[in-house]
Amino acid sequence: MKRRVGLIGCGVIGRMVAAAFRAGKLPGRLVAVCDLKAAAAERLAQMLTPKPSITSLPGVIRASDVVMECAHADAVPAVVREALEARRDLVIMSVSGLLRHPRLIAAARRSRSRLVVPSGALGGLDALRAAAVAGLKAVTLVTRKCPQALQDAPYLKARGITLAGIKRPRVVYTGNAAGAARGFPSNLNVAATVSLAGLGPRATRVTIIADPALRVNVHELLVKGEFGQAMIRVRNKPSPDNPRTSHLAALSAIAALRCLLEGVSIGG
Repeated sequence: MKRRVGLIGCGVIGRMVAAAFRAGKLPGRLVAVCDLKAAAAERLAQMLTPKPSITSLPGVIRASDVVMECAHADAVPAVVREALEARRDLVIMSVSGLLRHPRLIAAARRSRSRLVVPSGALGGLDALRAAAVAGLKAVTLVTRKCPQALQDAPYLKARGITLAGIKRPRVVYTGNAAGAARGFPSNLNVAATVSLAGLGPRATRVTIIADPALRVNVHELLVKGEFGQAMIRVRNKPSPDNPRTSHLAALSAIAALRCLLEGVSIGG
């Protein structure tokens, strides 16, 4: 029997997930969707035959066996709490929301549900998790993005930092993953994911650079531990619909959902 999937968030990633169902790249059925923007939900629903129902968060959870969140960090607490209470498996893309509410992860570990965090815009998280078993000494993430991908971040707005018209690369944040999750909730989910896989949000070091010459998003991860050292560097094309979202992040959402639906995980 095909598992029923509910989708929360009908933006760039949500539409790519819907397209994967339409193309037969995902098992199961997309049965329900919701979004704060009714037009976005309707546009996504029209992509599929049969058309999924357009409903509320509780409606999505009632209709589904697996819930996928690709909305915003602010939506994560309600999604996780209600999905766990209903004993639904779930995939969370807005990982910054998990980092800001650590009790959600503890609740997921006590539940009978599976909570899956995709690798997002970065590779090598399987190696990071493996290295953590023996012990980690340092985990550092350096992210470079074009100014347009960062300009609406709360961290920059709170400090009156404007990136319009910059001519050279500029370091806009240096700190830990916890601060990056708070200050860049829609831009640095990868930092939150790295911290959950390794040393945690306070010990994971993060640097964010705005580079006007870039047309890609660049993530460099350096891991040091008992195993030795590893460096992973990924140059991602941004989504043409939203420069804040790497194309690879959306693809990782589809891959993670496929693993959950098929019950087979390679490298996890």
